[in-house]
Amino acid sequence: MVTQGTTSADRAADILLLFVDGEETLGVSKIARDLDLSKAVVHRVLTSFVDRGLLVAGGADRGYSLGPAAAALGARALRTSPLREVARPVLEDIARLTDETATLSALVGGGRVYLDQIESQRDIKMSVELGRRFPLHSGSSGRCILAFLPPEQIEEVLAQELSALTSQTITDPAVLGDVLTQIQRFGYSQSTGERQEDAASMAAPVFDLDGRVVGALSVCGPALRMTEEFRQSHRDMIIAASDRVSRALGWRGGLPDPIARK
Repeated sequence: MVTQGTTSADRAADILLLFVDGEETLGVSKIARDLDLSKAVVHRVLTSFVDRGLLVAGGADRGYSLGPAAAALGARALRTSPLREVARPVLEDIARLTDETATLSALVGGGRVYLDQIESQRDIKMSVELGRRFPLHSGSSGRCILAFLPPEQIEEVLAQELSALTSQTITDPAVLGDVLTQIQRFGYSQSTGERQEDAASMAAPVFDLDGRVVGALSVCGPALRMTEEFRQSHRDMIIAASDRVSRALGWRGGLPDPIARK
């Protein structure tokens, strides 16, 4: 989801954020169509980005892709991210305790991106793509971020067409709304095969100093290993882990009532 703006800065930011949504190369026509902008406006913004090294032009209708300045910004953001810094040892603990892959996601531009991961040591394991933006309605990490956004932002997502990443993705707004209510009540989310076939995960939200949801911690693995028994055994651990990161960021709120989670 891209929240479109009306100012020049909004339009430029929306165009740049399209390049973290999966496709490595984008053309003027597609960007204009996706953001409902004129080709002239898009071309002007792209030219500015190319001049500054944020994008590179392929030439001969080969489109545009992220440039060295964008790579440098991304690397700097990872090095200086307080969320990634405080979450790293917690991710290591999650991976050690579950023997599955632990991930950290952050809320970015109406979606979420993986900031970090500690991969499982097993031969068959889950591995995620860092830096790619995914929609909030699909997968446990995205949904537990979505569930704790302000009500008007939740309604904005529910009012849009919900794309299907797999055959298991929830695309019915009413069903998704009920799922979000359960996440708010229990303090964690879970999914199976919704973002990637044959994969499953369980996640809990991370909050900042002001109580705003800024990301999520998750444990993920092959669906055959992420059984209901596994989830029941580790749900309190993943909630406590996310609370540990939230408190390191300054949040002083409490966990959901443990009685409600039973």
